[in-house]
Amino acid sequence: MPRQRDRVGWAEPALLILASLADGPKHGYAITKDVEEQTSIRLGPGTLYAAIARLEERGLVAPLDEDERRRPYRITAEGQAVLDEKLRAMARFARTGLTRLGVANA
Repeated sequence: MPRQRDRVGWAEPALLILASLADGPKHGYAITKDVEEQTSIRLGPGTLYAAIARLEERGLVAPLDEDERRRPYRITAEGQAVLDEKLRAMARFARTGLTRLGVANA
């Protein structure tokens, strides 16, 4: 279980979902498992599907045809552009923070 200080608010559910979908379509459970494996953050169903609905409204993800009882989602071109922009900004921020901490190769 991560310590409280390890759970700093960089982990916006929408960003985590977009990053998960960047390597291909997934249904809700697969998104949850991928996010948890990559970040140790477990998105509850309410959080997950509310964020997916907001992303869909903004045109950043799109649903695909249902696969049995599961509905997969894919990231759109606009979603890829937003993800790219956010990740590049986070990388700049991380480099600056590491430099300020005196970490080599920041």
